[in-house]
This record gives sequence, C-alpha cells and structure tokens, in this order.
Amino acid sequence: IMLNFQWIKQNYHILFKYPIQNSLQDFSISLPQNIQALSGSCVIIKCRFEIEEKHDKNLVPESAATGLWLKDGYKMNDHLVFHSTDPKPNHFNGKITGNLREKNCTTVFYNVSSKHTGRYYFRIESGDLKYIYSVNTSTINKEVQDQEEVLEGSSVSLRCSAETLCSSPPPTLTWSSTPRIPLSESSRLEELISDLNFTATHRQHRVTFTCTITYQLQDENKTAQDSITLHVQYAPKNTSASVNTSSSVLEGSSVTLICRSDANPAVNYTWSRESEGQMEQLQTGDTLTFDRIDLKHRGWYHCTAQNQHGTQNSSVIKPVSFPISVVYLCFLDAPKNTSASVNTSSSVLEGSSVTLICSSDANPAVNYTWSRESEGQMEQLQTGDTLTFDRIDLKHRGWYHCAAQNQHGTQNSSVMLDIQCEYYITANLTLSHSLEI
Repeated sequence: IMLNFQWIKQNYHILFKYPIQNSLQDFSISLPQNIQALSGSCVIIKCRFEIEEKHDKNLVPESAATGLWLKDGYKMNDHLVFHSTDPKPNHFNGKITGNLREKNCTTVFYNVSSKHTGRYYFRIESGDLKYIYSVNTSTINKEVQDQEEVLEGSSVSLRCSAETLCSSPPPTLTWSSTPRIPLSESSRLEELISDLNFTATHRQHRVTFTCTITYQLQDENKTAQDSITLHVQYAPKNTSASVNTSSSVLEGSSVTLICRSDANPAVNYTWSRESEGQMEQLQTGDTLTFDRIDLKHRGWYHCTAQNQHGTQNSSVIKPVSFPISVVYLCFLDAPKNTSASVNTSSSVLEGSSVTLICSSDANPAVNYTWSRESEGQMEQLQTGDTLTFDRIDLKHRGWYHCAAQNQHGTQNSSVMLDIQCEYYITANLTLSHSLEI
C-alpha cells in the first residue's frame, strides 16, 4: 500500500493555466494544476514554457528576458502581481529560480497568505517577444483512501510524503500508531518521505496510523497531519462459548448458550453436542436457546466459528487457532425419586444389626432427616442418609420416614421395619420313681 499525504494547515489553492489547441501551436506551458500552500511559508511553482520557433532569437544571452505573473485575469494594469525585473510594493515577494533563456519559469513566492489564493497566468517578455499564456483552467482534487484492507501475514508499506516547501530548517515527519513500528526516512530536494514497513497482524485491525509534518517558520511551528485506518482480515481467534447466566442452570428455566469469536470478516457459528461419542450438529447462529431446560439437555456443547480465512473448533487445532471453549449444562432441581430401604433383602431378625438407607436425585445435594411414627405423632430421630440399629428389638417395629431436602424442595419416602421374633424351646422333664418295700 502506497499512501501519499497532502499536508495543509490552511489551504490556499493556487490554480494555473494549461495550454489548449489553438492557432499558436508552438506556444505552451507546463504548470501544476493545483498547488496547496502553507500559510507563512513559501510555495514553489514548477514551470516550463515553449514559444514559436521564430521567437527563439529573443531568448539569446544578450537579451534580458522577464517573467511576470498575473492573478485572476490577464490584464496588465489590473492583475499583475509579480515582475521579475521591476517589482512594485504591492507585488508578491518572490523570485524566478528557473532560467528563462532555457524556458524554465519556475518561481518561488515567500510568506504565503490568503491573498495568494487564485488563478495565475504567466507572461514572458524578451525583446519583441511578449506573450501571456491565457487558457482555460483545470483543477485536480486528490482524494486519499482512509481505509485499506490487507490480509494477516501480508507485508504492508505505508508512505508519507510532503513537499519541503522552502522552509529553513527543513520540516520533520513523524508517525503515531499503536503498536510502534520502526520506520525509514528519505528526502529529496523538494520532497520529504517517511516509510512504515511491517507485517500485518490481527492486532493492527482498525489501527489508525497518523503522519504529522512540522514546519518551523520564523518564530512559530506549524503542523499538519493525515491518517489512514488499516483493516486486517484474519481467521477466527479466541473463540469462546458461555451460558447467559452467572449462576447454575435451574431445570425448567430458559437458558441461552452464547458463542463469541474475534475475526474479520465476521464468522458463521455452528453448534453441536457430544452424543454417545459422536458430534451431533444442532443449529447455526451465535446463540443456542432452550426455552425450558430439562435433564435430558445435560452435556457438552461445542461452538465452531468459521470465515473464509479459517475455522476454529474443539476437535481440530490448527496452527492459527486456539481450542474452542465448551459449555457443560448442569441443572438445579428439587429432590426426585427419593427412596428409603432396608439394607437386607431377607426378613429382619430380632437382635440383628439393621441399617435403613435413604437416597434421592437432586442438585445441589440434599440433607436427609429420619423420623418415626409413634402413637400418631412424628418423632424426629436423626439426620444423614442412613439410620442404623446395632441390635434390633421388637420395640423398633414400625414406619420410618426419610425426608430429602435442598433449597429447591422437599420429598419424603417411607419404609416399614418388620421384625421377626426369636423363639426359645424349653424342655420340661418329669422324674418318677417307685419305692419298693
């Protein structure tokens, strides 16, 4: 990318005349179509002219050639602003630096101000030669593109150039951009050039590079600047997936998964879910919404971001990408499927050790409380998921209740503890005998 800046503090447009086809084919002049000058400085008018061949004899060294400039018209009495050999107090301060005998009419005007704005006509006088170059004007308005598109990894060269005008000391060019980049500078007799060379990265996307020129004029400095904004195209980076809530997901609520990625141009998003070791594609778009979340939605969700420069996903890590984030849906719910049971499948024998067990499906985990019906009342026993009797007795017979509770609800379950009696067999012995006399 080559960028040429025009540097102006205050714009004073100085327009010059160009030749067109007319009966005097040998009379022509070469001038810049538009000059932009800096107030308080000077301006150089590059100028060359041609004359009819029969007048060449008037430009011999013995003759005194004179250059004149007229402004906004070509009547000598009304529009003359510069005379190279007979300057007047109301004339512009300047000098013809070119050699008129060599048809070089390059001129410099000093201490430019708003009064210099206008259209200019050049007149040559030498012996019998007297001619004003008066033809139609032509103006060029140069536009600088303020946004440039490049691909990440490509080489970029930004050039800032400005006329040195005729200030002393010469002007300086400086760049301001983020991040800082080394630059190279060169200068010519009438032009100052500064180049900025670098390899484009995504960090320079939408970075504005500004070049500033500073002229030191007498007792003050005058500056002007122009800018260009760089647009870098690059593959997806820093892709992430998240849930639209900072708290845990409650069963039955509405949940939205959100995918974000840093890329230019914008990416297309695709959502998928791990299902039995396979990736099941769900839908496209940067969001995935569940209007009423259910336990069946629990699992790992993947978001893939893609544009024409690359793809970023969780299964294939490419050199220019990062691992994609995944979201695991974890649900909050009240206790479900609460169950109380005895730790033996056979009958409970009096005198044995017995444990009652309570279980429940809930998130977060529940607290368990055991209680027993006693004469129509509920007698609270203890907390914990188990209730143990080291030596069961008939008095322990009855209904036992387990309550499972978390902040989202409570659920109860009951179990009947039925105890079998232990029977003892006793033998009654009767002794008899007879007595003989």
